[in-house]
Amino acid sequence: MTSHPLRLLLPAVACVSLLGCGEDDVVTQAPRPALVVQPFVAVAGSESYPGEVRARLEPPLAFRIPGKVSKRLVEEGQRVKANQPLAELDPQDVRLQLQANRAQVAAAQANLALVGAERDRYQKLLDRQMVSRSQYDNAENLYRAGLARLSQAKAEFDVAGNQADYAVLRAPQDGVIARRQIEVGQVVAAGQTVFNLAVDGEREVQISLPEQQYARFAIGQPVSVELWSQPNARYEGCIRELSPAADPQSRTFAARIAFAGQAPAQLGQSARVFIGAGSTTTLSLPLAAVSAEQGQRYVWRVTPQNRLQRVNVQLGAYGSDSVPVLEGIAAGDWIVAAGGHVLREGQQVRPVDRSNRTVDLAGKE
Repeated sequence: MTSHPLRLLLPAVACVSLLGCGEDDVVTQAPRPALVVQPFVAVAGSESYPGEVRARLEPPLAFRIPGKVSKRLVEEGQRVKANQPLAELDPQDVRLQLQANRAQVAAAQANLALVGAERDRYQKLLDRQMVSRSQYDNAENLYRAGLARLSQAKAEFDVAGNQADYAVLRAPQDGVIARRQIEVGQVVAAGQTVFNLAVDGEREVQISLPEQQYARFAIGQPVSVELWSQPNARYEGCIRELSPAADPQSRTFAARIAFAGQAPAQLGQSARVFIGAGSTTTLSLPLAAVSAEQGQRYVWRVTPQNRLQRVNVQLGAYGSDSVPVLEGIAAGDWIVAAGGHVLREGQQVRPVDRSNRTVDLAGKE
């Protein structure tokens, strides 16, 4: 019975001892390691854009009259010569119209012969003073009207003849059928595009520029082009044309790249266009080094005293594994490469490289 108070006293003494230790000893936490990198230098404006080799001239071809397609004489991708027939419309209606106009010409000729003979007869009677001058003038007016009607009928006959020729669509120049948009039996309207012709001659590369970077480019800006079939060759060129309006679906701006010289580019080939390569340089960082908060992008810079400093930055176009930094950092800065979302301003860190070796930033300054 005497040991019971002693058993209660021992835990209390132990607790007091532990509290005393917490007050005397200050527990210090070691700085956490932080993987750091320095910005690497890249050529400014070296963005690349995929494109397709196109013909410089690609006129849409259409019938000049409406009708039903009776024949399609070429296929997509087929090479054609100038004046070669491409498609035909059902000629029945235009032939009937041509026959009607031919009959009108014959009727106008017969009417002219009649009123001409009538005028000649009135001329003789007028010479004998057997008819009045007004009667002769009336006959003369009928003759002139007959002449005008014949002229009109001949013009309508010529138009009908042209309409018959328009029933056959012909290639205006040598080239390749880039696109076909009709089938036999289809009814087309006048002016409706039925073929796209890629005219022989100069070749260009068509690319699409993102909306946020459109203002950086201008007509005449030098570029270089790499064809997928020749990955080790670059061909100089320039921006020849920039679309003034964005595509309503992709929200990108179309651009045409002209080659500065001869290039072995074939229609439909894939290409990559490098725009803005020059002597100016920019700094780039790994994508994981960049964080964002409320629309503001920033990085963590490590000071020579191994403390973190938040720096707002302005970025360029994102790449697959890196991003150019246009403003905010210098070439000699050390930047935390990853894990920026768990860091805080002024935090003490231990800089390490990718081999987990401590980096002496003060010594490298």
